[in-house]
Amino acid sequence: MLNNPLDFEKDIAELDALIAELKQMGRDPSVRADAAQKGIDIEARIAEVEAAREERLRQIFANLTPWNQVQMARHPQRPYTLDYIRMLCDDFFELYGDRINADDPAIVGGLARFQGRPVVVLGHQKGRDLKERQQRNFGSARPAGFRKALRLMKLAEKFRKPLIIFVDTPAAEANLMAEEEGISTTIAVNLREMIMLRVPIVVAVIGEGGSGGALGIAVGDRVLMLEHAIYSVIPPEGCAAILWKDRNRAAEAAEALKLTARHALEFGLVDAIVPEPIGGAHRDPQAMAATLKAAIAEHLSALLALSPDALTQARYAKFRQMGRWQELPAVHPEVEALET
Repeated sequence: MLNNPLDFEKDIAELDALIAELKQMGRDPSVRADAAQKGIDIEARIAEVEAAREERLRQIFANLTPWNQVQMARHPQRPYTLDYIRMLCDDFFELYGDRINADDPAIVGGLARFQGRPVVVLGHQKGRDLKERQQRNFGSARPAGFRKALRLMKLAEKFRKPLIIFVDTPAAEANLMAEEEGISTTIAVNLREMIMLRVPIVVAVIGEGGSGGALGIAVGDRVLMLEHAIYSVIPPEGCAAILWKDRNRAAEAAEALKLTARHALEFGLVDAIVPEPIGGAHRDPQAMAATLKAAIAEHLSALLALSPDALTQARYAKFRQMGRWQELPAVHPEVEALET
């Protein structure tokens, strides 16, 4: 059952509650006996309600709006980076600090084994409760976080270990302290250095892919995106505040931003969409982890067959072609005609 159902999930939450109540009744021998005397088949009723729930799930999730997708990407029960690391990897050993200034808990990472192969894993980490969210700055990394991420990337390169990266952040920290510590430069350095890393990099956008905070660790040979994740230059609320001076128009901004996984694939920003269990990753984290593990394994296997030179050249070309535009003549033909 969901503890914090979204508005469009409330019908499902009611059916979940009914199923839980029926199952509880079925575990009571006296209730089962009484129901049998009245000709009521509790198991059949449970199956009936479960079928109704599955049908309602399909109806709802076949018609999600971009704003619904934003809500899904931010769902408080959605699996986070550390959840995926524990479900996908063995022998995870977390490393801390940027070796310059501090340790930023908004970025986590370390050494692990993926399908028996030594790898370096890292990603954004949000918090489950208010205390942890404050500690991890709601997944918004500061300069120390990006420096820590780069330190782990360089470690992976030094020991020739593949990188698996999980993206889930609303944006990088954008307060005065972050600016004074050089947040923009730190992200730019990460972009430059990631392009040149001579090891395979598989990136998975598992929730929010917000602006430079996401891109600062998302320059990968393969970029995967979960079905209900989002990838955007700015959060919808910030976009609405800038364009219309009204954060309440966030749903309208989400529509205009084209931030869904389908849009990202169409624009060539990601390489594949990883399907989620019906109702979202938070409804069945184990199934989601199994699907994501298979996708990462497939792409990583292909990348391991490439030489370091081939990896860096293809990665550079991949990101250079993003945002292609068509050059127009220096003088518009109609203007040229008037001048002649």
